[in-house]
Amino acid sequence: MFDYVKNNKALAILGGLALTALVAAPVMAQRDPAYAAARSSGAIGEKPDGYLGYVTSPSPAIKALVEDINIKRKAAYTRKAQETNSTVEQFAFTSGCNLIMRTVSGEKYQTPGGSWETRSAAAPMRDARCP
Repeated sequence: MFDYVKNNKALAILGGLALTALVAAPVMAQRDPAYAAARSSGAIGEKPDGYLGYVTSPSPAIKALVEDINIKRKAAYTRKAQETNSTVEQFAFTSGCNLIMRTVSGEKYQTPGGSWETRSAAAPMRDARCP
């Protein structure tokens, strides 16, 4: 029981902090027309683990862009995890929950089961552990 309460408390704290950690990276990435085009075309999408994934086979340019964004995300998750005394994986997971929730209609996201879905007006399917 203690571990359950402790883990849920940690996820709640991380949920609030995850958004602040991700503000800079997505804002910077959204300025890149290639990122916006790949996201709106459905070539890339948000994954539950807090990173971007490839929905379709990426071009070398898109692959480099996504790898760069994911490296920056991991650095932000690492920094924030240390500040909040949590693990990188916990922080990334909570961030993934929030990023999937922030997708807009037409964008791709990965479900907890691993399939890629296109976001509709309805809420996305997220892991039951999401805050």
